Amino acid sequence: MEAIKSKVNDAGKPQASTVQGLTKDLSNAVDEMMRTDRSSATVQSACELFLRFSSLISQEKLIDANFEAVKCEYVKRGNVFIKRIEKSRSIIAKCFRPFIRSNLKVLTHSYSKVVLESLLESKAHGCVFHVFVTESQPDNSGRRMAEKLRQSGIQTTLILDSAVGYIMESIDIVVFGAEGVMETGGIINKIGTLGIAICAKAMNKPVYVMAESIKFIKEYPLNQSDTPNKFKYRYSTLESKKDALDDEHPLTDYTPPQYLNLLITDLGIFTPAAVGDELIKLYT
Repeated sequence: MEAIKSKVNDAGKPQASTVQGLTKDLSNAVDEMMRTDRSSATVQSACELFLRFSSLISQEKLIDANFEAVKCEYVKRGNVFIKRIEKSRSIIAKCFRPFIRSNLKVLTHSYSKVVLESLLESKAHGCVFHVFVTESQPDNSGRRMAEKLRQSGIQTTLILDSAVGYIMESIDIVVFGAEGVMETGGIINKIGTLGIAICAKAMNKPVYVMAESIKFIKEYPLNQSDTPNKFKYRYSTLESKKDALDDEHPLTDYTPPQYLNLLITDLGIFTPAAVGDELIKLYT
């Protein structure tokens, strides 16, 4: 979100004097943000969609002799885009409510703001459930998720990553967030997501993914090795150890669509097979 807001601010700055120059400035801002250790998948998808949305300005306005008016239109569309994505988590939380009821046991992995908000929304509507959260090594992000849930009064158990197979037989539903939703309908998410999804599939447990539409990415990986390294490693790691990645642990993995039941998004609820069609709508 902060990345997008900074791009809107850039659009309003006076350096560029033509539409082409403005577009170039915004593209350079995207490249700069990609050279950080933030989630590459999320930054890439959000920025690509922002550029696409903000540049869809009518030809009448583009040929306006007053370039300041054109820049104002860019900023206006950028702010509309920001307001839309700020509402996305609450929309997803409402869409998720029919999938959860009292006395369910829910398994989640790592820390996800949209999953957290959805669980809090369900609790606020009277659902009483038990959430199991993996530790999510190597950064222990699951501990932060568990603490947030406990502070909100939700019964929560923190489990070892290696205990997923043991606990899965007692789980009712598995919910993930996502760093990126691929054109295949699969997802890029915290390392360990694939193993949990495979285990859930083997034990016939439904797997739901909650993801904002700004995380839809025009990439079509077929397996782990086919997934771009920029999605798996920090930028600093790729720069300093690009010839020795075999010694580095990836931070994310790719979970193919066959291990996922539904994607719950701010655009609606989709099967993984429908993601490609939604991407076409987003980018056209």
